[in-house]
Amino acid sequence: MTQSLSYIHPGAKIAQNVEIEPFAMIHDDVEIGEGSWIGSHAVINSGSRIGKNCRIFPGAVISATPQDLKYNNEYTFTIIGDNTTVREYATISRGTEEHWKTVVGSDCMIMAYAHVAHDCRVGNSCIIGNNVQMAGHVHVGDWAIISALSAVHQFVKIGAHAFVSGATLVRKDVPPYTKAAREPISYAGINSVGLRRRGFSNDKIIEIQNVYRYIYMKGLNNAEALHQIELGLPPSDERDNIINFVRTSERGIMRSPFQTHSSPEGDGHS
Repeated sequence: MTQSLSYIHPGAKIAQNVEIEPFAMIHDDVEIGEGSWIGSHAVINSGSRIGKNCRIFPGAVISATPQDLKYNNEYTFTIIGDNTTVREYATISRGTEEHWKTVVGSDCMIMAYAHVAHDCRVGNSCIIGNNVQMAGHVHVGDWAIISALSAVHQFVKIGAHAFVSGATLVRKDVPPYTKAAREPISYAGINSVGLRRRGFSNDKIIEIQNVYRYIYMKGLNNAEALHQIELGLPPSDERDNIINFVRTSERGIMRSPFQTHSSPEGDGHS
C-alpha cells in the first residue's frame, strides 16, 4: 500500500505490493520490485534499481550523487538485488563514469549508518555492519562480513566468505575465506565458523588452511608461495580462487601475523 503523504514522482516504476511509508521520497527513473517496503523519510533518488522484497529503513538514502570531485553529473545507477535490507540512515551512492553503477547484491544486510560509496560492488549474502565506511571502487565477494566501525580504503578487494573484525582499518586486500583483524590489518586465520555455517566440510576447511600456510606461515613471498601451492596442492575451486585473488591483487594482500610492525603499510609478501 502506498501512503498518500509520501512523494512519488510519476516517472517512478513501482511494482505491485510495494509499501511506501509516509514522508518517503521516490524520485524520477526509480524502479522498485514487488513486495518491497520503503520506510518513512527514506530517499530513493533517480537511477535506483531496487529488487523484490527489499526493505529500506527510515532515513536511508539510495543513489545520491557521488562524493567524488571527478563526478561531472553523468547519469549513473545504483542497483540493489532481491531480499536486501538497508537499515536506518545508511547511504549508497550512485556510480561514476568509471563503472557507471554501484551494485549491492541479493540477500544482503547493510546496517545502520553504513556508507557504500560510488562504484562499489558488494556481492550476494553480505553483511555490512553498523557505521562501516566504504570508499569508492571497493569490491566485496559473496558471503563476506565487514564488522561494525570498520573503514575500507578505496579500491580494496575483500574476498568471498571473508570476515573483517570490528573497527578494522582495511588498507590492503583481504583474501577469500580468511579473517582479518589487528592494526595494521593482518591475517587472523580461516573463517572456519562462517564456512561451517555455509556447509563447507572439515576436509574442505583443512584444504583451505593448507593453502594459507604457504602464504602466511612459511616465510615465502607471494610469488614463491603461489608457485609452491601449484606444485604441492591439488587443484580445486577454493585453491584456484585463492591463487587468482592473490595473483591479481593490486593493493597487495593483508600482512602476515608474524611480520614485524616496522612497516605499517607493507604486507610482507612483495
